Parts: sequence; structure tokens; C-alpha cells
Amino acid sequence: MTTPIKRINKRMPGWAKVVSALVLVLVVLFAGIRFSVLPGLKDLFGTETNDRSGPALLQSIQDMSRYDAASGNFQIVVDLEKDAKLLPDAIRGSRTLYVGAGTVDAYVDLGKVGEDDVTVNDDRTSATLRLPHAALGKPSLDPDRSYAVSKQRGLLDRLGDLFSDNPNSEQAVQKLAVKHIGDAAKDSELTARAETNTTGMLEGLLHSLGFKEVKVTYGA
Repeated sequence: MTTPIKRINKRMPGWAKVVSALVLVLVVLFAGIRFSVLPGLKDLFGTETNDRSGPALLQSIQDMSRYDAASGNFQIVVDLEKDAKLLPDAIRGSRTLYVGAGTVDAYVDLGKVGEDDVTVNDDRTSATLRLPHAALGKPSLDPDRSYAVSKQRGLLDRLGDLFSDNPNSEQAVQKLAVKHIGDAAKDSELTARAETNTTGMLEGLLHSLGFKEVKVTYGA
């Protein structure tokens, strides 16, 4: 006498079928987007950027009396490394390689020219001008031409970025880039070029007004 063997019901519950079908659909969709099989879906699930900034507020107006006579373009490679005492770099430390590009303007402040600094003869054919020496403006970093080449951070630094309001901040290397660009401008001949260009501009202007002799000097 044999005992019949009962078949075990292996049918999948209804809710499991729904979940499996949903997962399968999502896998197909993301695979299509990833491998460009379904290019239309990439636009459907793409990100959209909205500028919700408020209007810019005018805080002050300042009259400018300086003549920007020359501008220098500079580039610096900043290699900033921060190490922690008694801890290996893999645990705590960072190193950032950053390419900073910016400009520095050289100008002559014509607003400092007084009445005693301008001498004109009686028949208005000769003029002598005494101007202040050219000065350098503040270095301006160009964000379109500045970028981080590489960033290396220890484990603790990476964990700290998760709880930071400004993760992976490049403020430190940007400040160093601005400083080095400013120092390079001081060592360059930018102010001398600005004085030469200012002299040429004033000579051309006064010659067009009928002056035959124009002398421009620079002093403190």
C-alpha cells in the first residue's frame, strides 16, 4: 500500500508578482538609459536646473577716476597638502592639486591729479602732467579657467564631508591661487606697462587737441 505524496504549492503570491514585475521594469528602464538603447528615456528622467535666485540688490555706487592701462593674465598650479600628526594620510589628511587662472589690472589713478600737477603754456601748445605711479588692482580668479586636477582625502575627511554644509570646499586653494597670482603680478612689469600705455593715451589725446609738446612724468 502506497501513500500518495502531496504536491507542495509553489505558486508565487500576488504581491510578490507585482513587486518582481516592478523591479524588472525599473531594471529595463535604467539599462536602456545607461546604454542609450532608449534615448528618449534619458530626457524623461534627466535632471532639470531652475534658477530661483532673487533679484540683485544695488548696495552702493562709487565713481571711478582711474585709468586701467594694462591687464596681466596669470596661471598657477597650487599643490596644497594637509597632514595630521600621528595619523597616516589614508586616515586623516588631504591633498589638492588645483589650477588657478586669473587676471590683475594695473591702473593710474587720475583722480589724484591736482591743479599743480598740470602745467600748460600761454599759447596752449605745450603741456606737462605729473601723475601718480601706476598701482595694481586686486587679483581676480576666473572660475571658467580654474579647476581642481585631483583631490585626495583620508577616511575621516571623507566622513566629515558627509556632515559638512560645504563638502569638498576649494576655498583654501582658491585663496592660495589668488595670493600667488598677486605676488606674480608684483614681480612682473605690469605697472611699468601701465604707465607707458597711460603716457601714450594722454599724448594722443592732447595732440588731437592741438598740443605739440606733451610731457608726462610719474611721482609718488
